[in-house]
Amino acid sequence: QVQLVESGGGLVEAGGSLRLSCAASGRIFSAAVRDWYRQAPGKSRELVATITSGGSTNHADSVKGRFTISRDSAKNTHYLQMNSLKPEDTAVYYCKVVTTNDGRAYWGQGTQVTVSS
Repeated sequence: QVQLVESGGGLVEAGGSLRLSCAASGRIFSAAVRDWYRQAPGKSRELVATITSGGSTNHADSVKGRFTISRDSAKNTHYLQMNSLKPEDTAVYYCKVVTTNDGRAYWGQGTQVTVSS
């Protein structure tokens, strides 16, 4: 059974940093698109960042220059480095993996990030 386990969330002051991790178990994702999403209270889930199996990345305009997505294929893990955090970054952050060969999508359980002003 495939599981994605997120870690690294927490409470931080504005201007601070956090690093989220998403570790996959049960299946090795040799070719997959890896994402980070977030959902703030009362808002819909939004895509924050994407990294392809080839290593190309894309970041939402709202986080560009502050957040960086990366991956460690050997560890079957991807990361979201979040710097210069703002109160509006407060949300539950979810990781997602979509396998290239069969298009199956897997989600993590979410980790809370709270940025105080």
